[in-house]
Amino acid sequence: MIENILRDILADGRILLVWLAAVVVSVMFLVRDFKYHNNHIDSLMKVVWFLTIIYSGPIGLWLYYTTGRKQIRRDSVWRKGVRSVAHCYSGCGAGEVTGIIIAAGLLALETRAVALVTFALAYTFGYGLTFGPLVQAGVPIKRALIDTFYSDTLTIAVMEVTAISLDIWLAAEATMAEPLFWGSLIFSLSIGLAAAYPVNVLLVYLGVKGGMGDPRDTRSGHAHQH
Repeated sequence: MIENILRDILADGRILLVWLAAVVVSVMFLVRDFKYHNNHIDSLMKVVWFLTIIYSGPIGLWLYYTTGRKQIRRDSVWRKGVRSVAHCYSGCGAGEVTGIIIAAGLLALETRAVALVTFALAYTFGYGLTFGPLVQAGVPIKRALIDTFYSDTLTIAVMEVTAISLDIWLAAEATMAEPLFWGSLIFSLSIGLAAAYPVNVLLVYLGVKGGMGDPRDTRSGHAHQH
């Protein structure tokens, strides 16, 4: 019953168009806020929030407004968890979308192969978005690899198992020409983000992650911890 209701909603092209319009408006709000109110946010987090909104539209914008701006009244483990999971989400989402387009769209692989390619690319992109900045910041490669593994492995696993499983459940037979293909992808990505959030709160609480810095720190180029 729930499966059929979700499929009907996600397969409706009109709903997909409304959602895409909401994403465009959300991105416009984000860019305006960066320009006039939060220009101090470093380039990595600007990319993180941009991609989060591309994947999750108004939901991503709400997460940014409540956890990622200098205007928040106070920081907390809950807000740090949001910023950490958004960071991971931005990389994993890019890998997942790339994997699905290549494996399902271009190569027309069967469902299991699509899932494996997507999972592998999600890890590749997710790890890369952590490992690259660490190395650029001067962290030795070995240490950067260890930090990346400990901070991202569990998050990516929970996020991608949830997202890929849900996408297969809802749209395994859909093609790229169908609204269901894209609607299911958008929906599953956002549910994967939600599923991985508690993991990130726990990792922040345990000190494994630092919450990507405090957005209220307006010093130019301030450092942050993943």
